[in-house]
Amino acid sequence: MSVYTKVGRDELAAWLLPLGLGDLIDYAGIAAGMQNSNYFVVAGGRRWVLTLFETLAPQQLDFYLALQKHLATRGIPCPHPQAAPDGRLWRPLAGKPAALFNCLPGAGVDTPTETHCRRLGAMLARLHLAAADFPVPLPNPCGHEWRERTGRALAPLLAVDERGRLLAELDFQAALDYAGLPHGVIHADLFRDNVLWLPDGQLSGVLDFYFSGADSLLFDLAVVANDWCTAPGQLAALIAAYRELRPLTAGEEAAWPAMRRAAALRFWLLRLEVRHHPRPGSVVTIKDPEHFGGLLQRLCLAPEGLPR
Repeated sequence: MSVYTKVGRDELAAWLLPLGLGDLIDYAGIAAGMQNSNYFVVAGGRRWVLTLFETLAPQQLDFYLALQKHLATRGIPCPHPQAAPDGRLWRPLAGKPAALFNCLPGAGVDTPTETHCRRLGAMLARLHLAAADFPVPLPNPCGHEWRERTGRALAPLLAVDERGRLLAELDFQAALDYAGLPHGVIHADLFRDNVLWLPDGQLSGVLDFYFSGADSLLFDLAVVANDWCTAPGQLAALIAAYRELRPLTAGEEAAWPAMRRAAALRFWLLRLEVRHHPRPGSVVTIKDPEHFGGLLQRLCLAPEGLPR
């Protein structure tokens, strides 16, 4: 989350009025993430999260907000968009579409344990199952076609070594076919800063659904593994808990090493894109692309199958 669009106090108070939450007491920008403008808002004695969507088209925004409402009503602890009296989940604010969400309890963890990975694996499986009946989902906005198009466009801007590694991975992924794997709605961005935990270790929130879409369910699991599982035993804990609720197919087992590479490629490209095509913002987080470029290189040199 970042702040690209500034919001005035009076216009925010007027925007909040139809929601009937009470008077605006305070608000402040949130300086984390990369895509949208976010604020903590205190109104009517409660804390809320306001998001202004910087680049999403109305069709995309309708999908993301409806998905979160769908999941929240099925017991997934995700932000629940607040509806205006006419049922709209978003309205214009400061020239951008905006939505208000309940503020979930808990905090992120920087150093996850096996217990965190186990509980997250179960939550990811629950999310996939809860989203299975969501009607007419949009495709993953950063799926294979985006990775191919974005990677080829970025390649000429990179240093020789980076360019060679990128083009080799694009060629490798282009030769694969994931179409036969189980598909459904995925989160696609379930990093450590998008999951909240209570002090007792219970998972209390799943955040930031603005890269969600229909894709291979295994891709979602690979995204989580690449960010969360860095110590011995963590990957086994994640996979075992996921499998208890949604067993993996033989095709998924075989595709795992390549899918982890696809997931690393996706986030390497996202960060390369931000580095080479930055957007102006008053508070903007820019992350190191080589974190995932290096991970991709390691996964190429030392591929690992799914733990048994």
